[in-house]
Order: sequence, then C-alpha cells, then structure tokens
Amino acid sequence: MIALVTGGAGGIGSAICRQLAQAGATVIITYNSNPQKAGELLQTLPGVGHAVFHAPNTDPDRLALLTQFLTDHYGKLDILVNNAGITTPVPHDDLDALTDEWIDRIFQTNWRGAFAMIRACKLLLLSGEGGLVVNISSVAGQTGIGSNVAYCASKAAMDSMTRSLARALAPAVRVVSVSPGWVLGDYARQFDPAYIQAQTDLTPLGRLATPDDVANAVLALATTLTFTTGSIIPVDGGRTLK
Repeated sequence: MIALVTGGAGGIGSAICRQLAQAGATVIITYNSNPQKAGELLQTLPGVGHAVFHAPNTDPDRLALLTQFLTDHYGKLDILVNNAGITTPVPHDDLDALTDEWIDRIFQTNWRGAFAMIRACKLLLLSGEGGLVVNISSVAGQTGIGSNVAYCASKAAMDSMTRSLARALAPAVRVVSVSPGWVLGDYARQFDPAYIQAQTDLTPLGRLATPDDVANAVLALATTLTFTTGSIIPVDGGRTLK
C-alpha cells in the first residue's frame, strides 16, 4: 500500500503518516517549507521505502516532479491524503482585516491545491486495485464557525469537491472528507486556555480531538470503511450537536 500525505510533517499529518506506516503502508511525506521536520518524521516511521518530497500543492512544476518520482519509484498510488492547509485568525465581523491576499492564499492551498494534487495523482490512483483520496476538511465548512470566513468557505468548497469527484472518479477511486473540529496541537496552543476549555465544555464527548483521532478515521477509510465514498465524516466529539 503506497500512501502520500501532503503537509505530512504537521501535527495531524504526522499522526496520519505514523498510523499508515504502522499498518504497513509505504508513506511519502510532502512538505512546503520545513525539510528538517519532514526528515525527522521520516526517521521515526516503521517499515521501509518511505520518502520525503518537496511539493507545495500550489506549485505545478513541483507537482509534475512529484508525479514523476512516484511513477519511477512506486508505479502507483493507493492513498492520497490532502492534509496541507493554511489559515490565520480573523474575527468574522472584521471584514477589512481579512485581506484579499489572505483570501487568495487560503483558497489556493486549501481548495485549489488539494484539487491540483488529485489531478496530478489521478493516473497513479487508477493504477492500483482501487484508489482512495481523503481530504482533511473541517466542521467549519458546515457550521461557518472557524478561524476566519475564508477558511470556513474553503473547507465547504473542499467538501463540495469531495462529493463531485466521488461521482466523477467512481468506481475506481473513492473520495471522502474527514472533518475534524478543534484538534489539540500547535494551533490550539495559540489561544487562551480559557477559550479552549470553553470549546471543550461545548463538546458532548467532553474533550477535543487529538491528531490520532483524525488519523484513526483515515486509517479506517483505508482498511475497513471500504464501501464509503462521497461522505463527510466528522471527527468532532459531537461538537456540532450544540
């Protein structure tokens, strides 16, 4: 099983890489700007054949080189996890603070970049016995509550893309969104602990998600939930119920 995880060295990405490697997958980690972090993660993965590749999903030339690398070294791709994403905190009512530059950056990475990665890897996903694309979305795409208005919209667009491509690429390739709520990690640590506690209190299961919770959903889609496509799977502890 050959798996590619974009933005694989981040908190959620590294958990996904570890879970897939522990399940026997060969993992390719792509990164944008931190080769050291990606290389350190590579050294911790069990198994052999793993690789690191510099491939920002907004750079078509690097995506072409990535496709050639995958073709030459592996010949196929079984799982593509579109995990790379960016955001910045901006109050929803401060319309002037959400600049055109940030809007473009968010959509270029979170939506256009994810689509470009699927497009680049399509033939490789078709080369195996059944490809899987997992888009790491967010419940913000459903609730409209998140770090900023553009981020929420970009995740809603990702979920729409998931449904569209699940139809377009079936039956050979399945496409699913995994949609976390708040996830404990570097981003959450930027916020006042009292605010994070308030979010925890609003979660029916009494805690926020961990990166492993998200990775578990990805692993399940790859190993047991094999009759699922076009779905948006929440990993939020029931947060959207309140």
